[in-house]
Amino acid sequence: MALQSTDDRPDPVFEIVPAIGAAPIEQLVAAFYRRVATDDLLRPMYPDEALDEAEQRLRDFLIFRCGGSEAYLTNRGHPRLRMRHAPFAIDQAARDRWVKLMDEAFEEVNIPDPQRSTLQEFLRATATFLRNRE
Repeated sequence: MALQSTDDRPDPVFEIVPAIGAAPIEQLVAAFYRRVATDDLLRPMYPDEALDEAEQRLRDFLIFRCGGSEAYLTNRGHPRLRMRHAPFAIDQAARDRWVKLMDEAFEEVNIPDPQRSTLQEFLRATATFLRNRE
């Protein structure tokens, strides 16, 4: 059953993987983490051994959230995004850098519209939601 938006229409984010498959999401996350690996602001938030695991978690989360496999739920349970990100100082600068690197990753990966714009809007809103410092 598709998630519902507040006006009883299916959530368009949940329809992305059924429309385009999981491969573009996998490619997007890989392109994003290639950028994170060399970024002076975001890279320090990841312990050396955790970057691959963080990539896997984001990949699984996005595939799940976009209507694909439930591997994220099986492995991690409820996303609890604010709680899981609370230990990290996410201020406006970190949020903006995250969005910038993700936008660059979108330029590298062919995700068609309307799925691209829907996913970008969702990711930008989520990045803003996760801010926890001024």
